[in-house]
Order: sequence, then C-alpha cells, then structure tokens
Amino acid sequence: QVQLVESGGGLVQAGGSLRLSCAASGGTFSNYAMTWFRQSPGKEREFVATISARGGSRYHADSVKGRFTISRDNAKNTVYLQMNSLQPADTAAYYCAAQYSTYGSTQRNDYHYWGQGTQVTVSS
Repeated sequence: QVQLVESGGGLVQAGGSLRLSCAASGGTFSNYAMTWFRQSPGKEREFVATISARGGSRYHADSVKGRFTISRDNAKNTVYLQMNSLQPADTAAYYCAAQYSTYGSTQRNDYHYWGQGTQVTVSS
C-alpha cells in the first residue's frame, strides 16, 4: 500500500512560481510511474504531467507545457512539480498519483493510489 502526501501549495500572484512536492511511502518508489492531476470546483480531475518510474520519460499536458516541469528523486521517494508563469486558470487542487507501471497513464481511473491534494490559488 502506497501512501502519498503532497505539499507546497499556496497563494501566488499571476506570473509567479510554486514547487509542489509529493512524498511517497509504503512501496518501492522506483517501481511506480508518478503523475500530477488537478481539479477545479465544478470540473473533472484533469491530467497535468507524468514521469516514468525511473525518471527517463516525461509527458506534460498541452495546457502546462513550457511552464510546468515534473521531476522525481527516487533516493528521496519524492516527485515534484515546478510551476512557473502561473495563471489564474491554474487555480485548482493538485493531486499526485502512483501507478505500478514503468510509464504512467493520463487517465485518472487507471490510478489506485492518490494523495490528499494541495491547493494552488493564483490571483490576477
């Protein structure tokens, strides 16, 4: 059983930056692809970025490409999401998820392990 705990959310002005972290425990971290999703009120949870189990492959949603970067440190059992040039449209609760696979899916229903979420609010 994998436990995930996100941190790093907060309130930031448009154009600012935040770095989210997700610490994992309870499993062999390097066996899991890790993915970030986000959810705004009244909207479905949407894919943001995924990184392969060993970290050699990454994929970002078009809406964040060039602004957000996913990374991981398998020695620290942690995945990160560096968010730059934040916009009000990025306001959401951000969730990390783990998938027992080399490569992560972009579909939320494929994930069994989720963190509790961290709120990011971008003011204009």
